Amino acid sequence: MKATNDPRHGPNDTPASPGEFAPLSLGRLRIWPPLLLAPMAGVTNPPFRALCRAFGAPLCVSEMVTARPLVQGHAKTWKLAEFAPDETPRSLQLYGVDPYYVGEAVRRLVGDARVDHIDLNFGCPVRKVTRKGGGAAIPARPRLLERIVRAATAAAADIPVSVKIRIGIDDSLVTFLRAGRIAESAGCAAVSLHARTAAQLYSGTARWEAIGELKQSLGIPVLGNGDVWEAVDALRMMRQTGCDGVLVARGSLGRPWLFRELRQVFDGGLPPPPPRLGEVAKVMLDHAGRLAEWMGEAAAIRAFRRQATWYTKGFRDSAQLRRRLMQVRTLAELRATLANLDSDEPFPASALRLSRAKGSASQRVSLPDGFLDTLDDPTPPTDDAPGEGG
Repeated sequence: MKATNDPRHGPNDTPASPGEFAPLSLGRLRIWPPLLLAPMAGVTNPPFRALCRAFGAPLCVSEMVTARPLVQGHAKTWKLAEFAPDETPRSLQLYGVDPYYVGEAVRRLVGDARVDHIDLNFGCPVRKVTRKGGGAAIPARPRLLERIVRAATAAAADIPVSVKIRIGIDDSLVTFLRAGRIAESAGCAAVSLHARTAAQLYSGTARWEAIGELKQSLGIPVLGNGDVWEAVDALRMMRQTGCDGVLVARGSLGRPWLFRELRQVFDGGLPPPPPRLGEVAKVMLDHAGRLAEWMGEAAAIRAFRRQATWYTKGFRDSAQLRRRLMQVRTLAELRATLANLDSDEPFPASALRLSRAKGSASQRVSLPDGFLDTLDDPTPPTDDAPGEGG
């Protein structure tokens, strides 16, 4: 499958017409608009999810939680599995390579009435995960994939389970159609496809045609993921591929108001203009304050520095501003730094489609020795290492 060079502009830019799209069905959940904040490690924690919900995100998936330490009772892992009292629906992404630990983790999450939806991560492309046979490597071993998914769906009872996958390891080992069929046969409520291979990481253009191909092959909802930078991108993706919903990931980094724009176009309106720098500063302070309530001020400010670079990307003299933001140590210092900005400076149009967070380089996927020689092996890898969301 070759990458396309599709600019994706044209008649698909118009707002949704009445009845054009249906709510997304995830088991007993009905999601409108049919959008999810995608799981992102170190990002989609309770404070960021709350911020995105305030801007209209209907369902926000947690950052990835690893099954084995969850079952073993590690406090830091259970902290990642926290939800705010008012958060609903509660969606958690689970990572695991061993059917026992995945099933047991799901059983405990469901038994605690902690979750309304579980997403299984089979899309993580980072080296420290794939080199041990996890993440995006697992769909290349269909028997192992099926064991893990069946363990999760059996333990979930009536809680919907979805899987998130990529096109494959690389163009020589494409796995998404088989993985989707396994997920459907094992009782999953939906399949999400990041339309890149693990080798692509986040480089190049997402291959939306693969989303359409997967949709045509399955009878359960298919969600598309990749290159949703502006509200109209989600409409284009659904119109071009026929998918049932859209996962919004990097486009929301430093731009949680993207969900306000998305909701507007799905409800038939034109997207509102992006915020001026003064409103961006207010959102930054809100975000940092929520982080401080969740994890303490010192840790929150350290964590927020990366977020600050995303919020300010593309604004005038933003490089100098980011250098100052990297030095702040308290909420008061952050507030003072932001108070000196030109609040009327418009959001730079050039920043709307700037890539955030991940590098643009592709990679040679690191796999365990002999991995490609034993793809029928259903045995779990021996090291259940955590990694980043895919």
